[in-house]
Amino acid sequence: MLMKTDDNTLARAASDGDTAAFATLIERQYDRLFRLCFRLTGSRTEAEDLCQDICAALPGKLRGFRAEASFTTWVYRVCVNAAHDRRRRAATHANAAKGWGAWELNRRAADDDTAEALDWLSQAMRSLPDDLRDTLALVLDDITHREAGEILNVSEGTISWRISEAKKHLAALRQQEETP
Repeated sequence: MLMKTDDNTLARAASDGDTAAFATLIERQYDRLFRLCFRLTGSRTEAEDLCQDICAALPGKLRGFRAEASFTTWVYRVCVNAAHDRRRRAATHANAAKGWGAWELNRRAADDDTAEALDWLSQAMRSLPDDLRDTLALVLDDITHREAGEILNVSEGTISWRISEAKKHLAALRQQEETP
C-alpha cells in the first residue's frame, strides 16, 4: 500500500512518526539525493557523507514540510542547503587552519631560533674557564646570585663578577665568529 502512496502523503505520515512511511520515502528518494549530492560536491565520498547527513537530519526536518511544493522539490532544497552549510563549514575550517598553520610555522621558527641559540650557547660555554662555566650554568638555571655563591662557596659579588666575565667572553666569541 505504501508503494502506491504519493511522496507528500508519505512525508506527512513520516513527520507524524510513521517509520514505514519514512523508510519508503528514503527508498524512493535516496538515489536522486545521492546524484544531486554528487553533483554538488563532485566527490563520491563527500556525496555519501552529505547524503547520510541529510537522511539522518530528515526526520526532524520533516516537521517543517508543509506540502506547498512537491516533496522532491522540498528535499532538493534541503539537500542544496546542506551542501551550502557543508561548504561554509569547510571554508571556515580552512581559514582557521590557515591561521593556525601560520601560527604553527611561526612557533616552529621561534623554537628553531631558540634551539639554535641554545646550541650555540652550549658550545660556547665549553670554551669558558670552569669557574665561569659553572657560575653561568647555575644562573641560567634560575639560581639567584646569592644561592649560586652558597653552592660554589664564594661571595655573591664574586658570582656577579663571574657572570660579567662570562658575558665578555661570550660576546668576544660571537664577535670573532661574525667577523669574516
